[in-house]
Amino acid sequence: MPPAPAVVFDHVCKKFRRGERHDSLRDLIPSVAARIFRRSSTAETLGDAEFWAVRDVSFEVKPGEALGIIGPNGAGKSTILKLLSRILRPTLGRCEVRGRAGALIEVAAGFHPDLTGRENLFLQGAIMGMKRTEIARRFDEIVEFAGVSEFIDTQVKRYSSGMNARLGFAIAAHLDPDVLLIDEVLSVGDAAFQDKCVDRMRELIRRGIPLVFISHNLPAILDLCTRAMVIDHGTVRFDGTPAAAIQEYRLAPSQEPQSATSAMPVRIVHAELLNDEGARAPVFHTTGAMRVRIRYETARTVVDAAFAVDIHRADGVFCIGVNTLMGRRQRLVLDGSGRIDLVLPRLNLLPGSYLISIGILNGSGSTYDLHNRTYPLTVISDRRELGVMFVDYEWVHHAIGSKEAGAALVAPGKESQ
Repeated sequence: MPPAPAVVFDHVCKKFRRGERHDSLRDLIPSVAARIFRRSSTAETLGDAEFWAVRDVSFEVKPGEALGIIGPNGAGKSTILKLLSRILRPTLGRCEVRGRAGALIEVAAGFHPDLTGRENLFLQGAIMGMKRTEIARRFDEIVEFAGVSEFIDTQVKRYSSGMNARLGFAIAAHLDPDVLLIDEVLSVGDAAFQDKCVDRMRELIRRGIPLVFISHNLPAILDLCTRAMVIDHGTVRFDGTPAAAIQEYRLAPSQEPQSATSAMPVRIVHAELLNDEGARAPVFHTTGAMRVRIRYETARTVVDAAFAVDIHRADGVFCIGVNTLMGRRQRLVLDGSGRIDLVLPRLNLLPGSYLISIGILNGSGSTYDLHNRTYPLTVISDRRELGVMFVDYEWVHHAIGSKEAGAALVAPGKESQ
């Protein structure tokens, strides 16, 4: 019998009212008077100045599963986590978290600013239903993970946002949660701490702890999550594998990019990424082939055209750039419409999320048309090297004083068993 879901989000809706805060009686009285005569709303409808932050969203997360939630700012992602953590109550529907939830929703959320880090740690543990002896047993581990041992007896209002985030995550992830809820707040931490957080979340997932993870860090979503949802304007636009979700998220704002002006002599009318079977694909393998197919159209004959393709990692790191002027430095004559393919027999990019730019240049290197970082690419692999590229390699060991020749420990491109 399959395990019962630990997180249930069943046709949940949440609405809010637009408007100003009223900090004085002079502002409040006109607002109350206006509300009396304003069109009223029911739970299912919107009144004046109301809007749906989350609308008819459903999902379940079972033990050992990790759900990533991605989408643009203001899409409703953080509202979903606040509903799960009971900071907010749904307007309609049912949301339930079974067991003890470790949640990091906002920097210093739940921290009392006038209490020290030590006092807040024990307070948060008590809120999660833990006994003081249980918290004390984990105290040193939490403080060491957060890296705030020098300031643990300082009031948290003196902490930086990064220190608050480190302590908040350490508490949420170490006080034996049954479910872990993590928001993008980790982005305030430095790169080394983010890596520690990802390693800790990976460890909890292996132990069967369900995870709901909101992040703009798409490589982390791809690395950690077993499933991902794209949220836009409070609704689910896509729900599926992380790689396909990232592809949908990246592609949606501009399915078919349009040139800035129709007056240019040549423009890109369509581009697509094809796998080694010639089919459009959202996901490619490190050692697989990829074909970038570019269709163009001219307004007049162009005698000095060149095509260029750049690949950037999702975090902006430039990976590679090629164009038809390289090598033989060939300029193309274009007339009418046509297509050109860039063939990569072996992709050799390590797992992650990437963006492809496509441009048409003239002989002097100026741009006729450019689709900048428009085409998303997700790479998967069983490789575990670090960086951007995979290269064939081998390790050769030479023991000092040994009479035997060096022996290859790892065959090129293969990991030892």
